[in-house]
Amino acid sequence: MNQQVTFTGLSPQDFLLLGINDVAYVKKGRQDDHDVYVIHSADGAEITTLADHDVAFAAVRQNGMEPLSVH
Repeated sequence: MNQQVTFTGLSPQDFLLLGINDVAYVKKGRQDDHDVYVIHSADGAEITTLADHDVAFAAVRQNGMEPLSVH
């Protein structure tokens, strides 16, 4: 019942799109001398900035994605 699967390498564009509909990254940053939390899509595009970590994670989950912290 074992199957051998051969994978080819991902193109840079394919790699950028990996997980784009499933995950969003939350990264702490600074804006106007305040801590903020920036939400990025899987391809690195900035989606929005929020003032609270828990609110950022909740916003990602409300949009059907899994939030991941970036340090």
